[in-house]
Amino acid sequence: MEKIKGLIDAPFTPFTSEGEVNYAPIPAYAAMLKRNGLKGVFINGSSGEGYMLTEDERMKLAEAWIGAKPDADFKVIVHVGSTCVKSSRRLAEHAAKAGAWGIGAMATPFPKINRVEELVKYCEEIAAGAPSLPFYYYHIPAFNGAYLSMLDFLKAADGRIPNFAGIKYTFESLYEYNRCRRYADGKFDMLHGQDETILPCLAMGGAQGGIGGTTNYNGRALTGIIEAWQKGDLELARKLQNFSQDVIDVICRYRGNIVGGKRIMKLIGLDLGPNRTPFQNLTAEEETAMRSELEAIGFFERCNK
Repeated sequence: MEKIKGLIDAPFTPFTSEGEVNYAPIPAYAAMLKRNGLKGVFINGSSGEGYMLTEDERMKLAEAWIGAKPDADFKVIVHVGSTCVKSSRRLAEHAAKAGAWGIGAMATPFPKINRVEELVKYCEEIAAGAPSLPFYYYHIPAFNGAYLSMLDFLKAADGRIPNFAGIKYTFESLYEYNRCRRYADGKFDMLHGQDETILPCLAMGGAQGGIGGTTNYNGRALTGIIEAWQKGDLELARKLQNFSQDVIDVICRYRGNIVGGKRIMKLIGLDLGPNRTPFQNLTAEEETAMRSELEAIGFFERCNK
């Protein structure tokens, strides 16, 4: 099964001021990501507020992103996880029919998954909805409490889910990430999901592919880390990683990537609207303060264009 090379973006879902999905910016959004070095998108996930979307909206967004692909190589992976496995399977079936490159699912936040077998069964039923597409498990336990061993999960899923491709690993343990990467001589695709630690992951042999959220506005620097590493320019790679951490430090003071990061898109010229309830949007005063902090680190000279 093909392994992803380069960085995939986890895009925000555009909304109108009334809170309805706004599909109009998606073609320009896709073109901007491509222009700044991103290899595709992982839609309707955490950055995309996927759990706050209706099933119909999620399907229409999949169709819109697939229709807006800048070229044939631009990958569209659709997150189909939900609290209802039947809905997830229906979303997976739709993604396959619509022409998605792949699908993925995080563990349901309710009911909380406490055992590896429960997680494998959940993924198995969803993946069966699109047997011709690569299926990625999206490991982000901070969002759903599924603090399970991913190495044990790989072992249990191996041979049981025919289209299982790997894991989008959004967790802090580089030790576990590397154990998973080395499992069965690197059989599965371990997509790095922590933009703040791309460089140390590269040093271990990982991060050949990844899915990030801050790539929405800082893709040039993040893809630059990988390019510098491949050229043997460790000093440049360090500078770009440190700058990327500075950007993350700023957004963490403004309710993180989903809220603060989405507002940055407005500041770089692509207004994607507000977040849906229950997220608390930035005030005008907070936006001004965040802009000042980003200016202080030279963000607007290095951000996506």
